[in-house]
Amino acid sequence: MTTAPDEKAAPGRPFLRVVRGTPDDAELAALTAVVLSLAAAGSDAPPEPPSLWRDRGALVHAPLVAGRGAWRASALPR
Repeated sequence: MTTAPDEKAAPGRPFLRVVRGTPDDAELAALTAVVLSLAAAGSDAPPEPPSLWRDRGALVHAPLVAGRGAWRASALPR
């Protein structure tokens, strides 16, 4: 299944196109309802930046060096 590349599809052109399989009318209706509900639920707000605490890349860093303030630096994200 593919969707139209732009939101303003040309009249007479299908919004969805089945490229494999043979869905019945109920399956097509369910698929259309899901696609339309997801499109209506979308927001124009920019996505939030990822949290530095959840960043898996922060686990891969240079080992901490003992010294003044090292205990404080051990808890800060990099």
